[in-house]
Amino acid sequence: MVEGADEAKAKSGGSRKEKSVLQSKLTRLAIQIGYAGTAIAVLTVIILIVQFCIREFVIKGKSWTADDTTRNIEMFVKYFIIGVTVLVVAVPEGLPLAVTLSLAYSVKKMMHDNNLVRHLDACETMGNATAICSDKTGTLTTNRMTVVQSYIGQQHNRNIPNFSNFNKFLGQLILESISINSGYTSRIEPGENEGELPKQLGNKTECALLGFIQAMGESYDQVREKYTEESLFKVYTFNSDRKSMSTVIKVDGSEDRYRFFCKGASEVVVKKCDYILDSEGKAVRFNLQAQEKVVHETIEPMASEGLRTICMAYKDFVSGTTEMNESSIDGVDWDDEAKIMTGLTCVAIVGIEDPVRDEVPEAIRKCQGAGIMVRMVTGDNVNTARSIASKCGILRPGEEGLVLEGKEFNRRVRDHTGEVNQEYMDKIWPDLRVLARSSPQDKYVLVKGIIDSKSESTRQVVAVTGDGTNDGPALKKADVGFAMGISGTDVAKEASDIILTDDNFTSIVKAVMWGRNVYDSIAKFLQFQLTVNVVAVLAAFFGACIINDSPLKAIQMLWVNLIMDTLASLALATELPTDELLKRKPYGRSKPLVSRTMAKNILLHSVYQLTVIGVLLFKGPDILGIDDGIQDVENVHAPPTAHFTMIFNSFVMMTLFNEINARKIHNQHNISEGLLRNPIFIGIWVGTIIAQALIIQFGGIAFHTTSLNASQWLWCLFLGVGTLLWGQLVTMVPDHYMPSLRWCKRSKKDEDEDEEDGDHVADDPVSGRGQILWVRGLTRLQQQIRVINAFRMSVDTRYDNRSLTSMQSYHSVQNIRAARRPHFQSSTEMSEPPGATGLISSATAPGRVAETTAM
Repeated sequence: MVEGADEAKAKSGGSRKEKSVLQSKLTRLAIQIGYAGTAIAVLTVIILIVQFCIREFVIKGKSWTADDTTRNIEMFVKYFIIGVTVLVVAVPEGLPLAVTLSLAYSVKKMMHDNNLVRHLDACETMGNATAICSDKTGTLTTNRMTVVQSYIGQQHNRNIPNFSNFNKFLGQLILESISINSGYTSRIEPGENEGELPKQLGNKTECALLGFIQAMGESYDQVREKYTEESLFKVYTFNSDRKSMSTVIKVDGSEDRYRFFCKGASEVVVKKCDYILDSEGKAVRFNLQAQEKVVHETIEPMASEGLRTICMAYKDFVSGTTEMNESSIDGVDWDDEAKIMTGLTCVAIVGIEDPVRDEVPEAIRKCQGAGIMVRMVTGDNVNTARSIASKCGILRPGEEGLVLEGKEFNRRVRDHTGEVNQEYMDKIWPDLRVLARSSPQDKYVLVKGIIDSKSESTRQVVAVTGDGTNDGPALKKADVGFAMGISGTDVAKEASDIILTDDNFTSIVKAVMWGRNVYDSIAKFLQFQLTVNVVAVLAAFFGACIINDSPLKAIQMLWVNLIMDTLASLALATELPTDELLKRKPYGRSKPLVSRTMAKNILLHSVYQLTVIGVLLFKGPDILGIDDGIQDVENVHAPPTAHFTMIFNSFVMMTLFNEINARKIHNQHNISEGLLRNPIFIGIWVGTIIAQALIIQFGGIAFHTTSLNASQWLWCLFLGVGTLLWGQLVTMVPDHYMPSLRWCKRSKKDEDEDEEDGDHVADDPVSGRGQILWVRGLTRLQQQIRVINAFRMSVDTRYDNRSLTSMQSYHSVQNIRAARRPHFQSSTEMSEPPGATGLISSATAPGRVAETTAM
């Protein structure tokens, strides 16, 4: 069976819920960047050393003497540090921090939107959702049920009837059927304040029936006082398969007469009735023809108006001689409910209204506009379900939407052996909009069929809502499971990823917005960071090739690395979501993390910044009237110059202004839109400007800078602001001119392995393990080189900068430790030996950051 296969897969270690779409994309991207960064770093060191050797020992004809040993070794160490610094800047170690911050910030904010997140990967997964299978009661509707129509004594009442008009026996049966055959925990209490609606506590359907008694001016408490819960002879709890519940009592405590009360889905209970009470309270024959008449003239019209129809019936068991609607008590097996639940007498049929929430139609319209298909899965009558779906907008006029009952659904998707056939399923689910009279097993089969389907060009990402214990399998199978916080059971909450604290569908839409916002926040950070990476790495590489030194000193590049790692990730990860996020389609499982638009922004902004650095490097002294700093590059202990200080300052200014550009990743021209809504971004941006000014003016030898005058500062700010103007031109360049970045895209093979295996890291487990350990090694090098650089600067400058270097080392180590915390580990890392921690496990496992259980 399907369930058995899933259990076997779970035992073998593969689990869909342990994987994340974003996780696999970040893995692929981080590894490729690591390869490129390492190649350029090694090439930079080789070029510097070869050029030095050719210049010193070939062109100048020098030989290696004891006097030159110290200088030559210092130059080699300098070149090696430049190379490793390039590697430090190239590897995106800020990714795990950006992912963690974005997820953590979103989870905190989602609490205010009534989304209690239990599994953090559900945030970004929800942003890729393409389908939502939603319950009806309480999610799409208000879950405040009221009886508005009734069929009693073979008369259809569209208003609340007068209880005094009923026959005494009929009226008493109605009171007992409702009051006794309900959970005694279900009750109605007055509102706290005058004028408020009464509180419905317990099962909402039962509360509607109890409210019906009160509306007729009667009291259910008096009946319950007579028949206490302890005195009930037998209780058959509600079962989703038989769609009914039953209770047996001893009539007036007698051992000679037992009364069996039953209530449930009208079309189910009616078929179990052989008799029906007329207006005089007398039982009359209720044959098949009469049943069909009641169904067509009463039940279906109620259902078509969106009412839930409930039928109440009873049966007496007596000793001795029996009447036509009674049974003998002799030899009754009270455990055989199916046999007992025959030959019933219909007491009443009621129509319960559960109004659609006012905000739901608009929320569903937003989902449909965002490319998310909403399906309703309910246990209600098919006509009731169709009516509610039409009111919600799930079924739209002029659109072909399939409405099926659970039995018909199973008939269509199962083969002759009774097994679910995926080929049959693929013919049903794309058009299916409503699944009525469904069981939890039907919901599970539907969810699994949609997730496993490969008939569409992109795989489906499915979200499911549930509140019952039996909904657990479907909630676990779904990519994102939503449990009801108010009406949901503990089992449903435990199986879910997100708990809706208000049981409202609109909260799911907010979860979609936050999910897409998480994805976009990480994409914004990537766009910003990769631009800095490209510029810093290429500037160091071409500087090594042309002037035998990097225009940006090691300590300066580490400061830039701090800007783009810690501060930028915090600034860009705290953007608030907007309705604009719901105006585009889901990204999907296979779309590259770096889109064509992002690639265009990265490439063209890098061209601008590299051009500015190149002009300042070679023409800056002539344009600005300052001393040329290139002539001192061969002197390890050369003092800082205004020339290289302006290059460093201009690069930082361009980086900071490009951070504003990076807030938009979809060719928006208004880059300041929503800026004032993010005070964290503004605070970090202004704070970084102030810190940069202090470093330039007072950093001195420690940061290898010299103070600049007002004119030089204006030039740096002008070049920085030019980044904003250049960004407006970049947005007008058509995206199709950019190549598709297939190297950071999930392949079809990756998607197939997503279904079969829990490891997203690589196609081959061995090579994937090697890639992870390789990148972890790079991360360790980053930690070590930062400490070395800090120590070296202290020794070379002969200044006591212990407090400064300690601060640099402290922040560096803290960043590395943050990326190594155990709860960031992926499933692959968990199998590594102790100590084998690093970047990739953090960068590629955002969904494993933390789990908060809320029960």
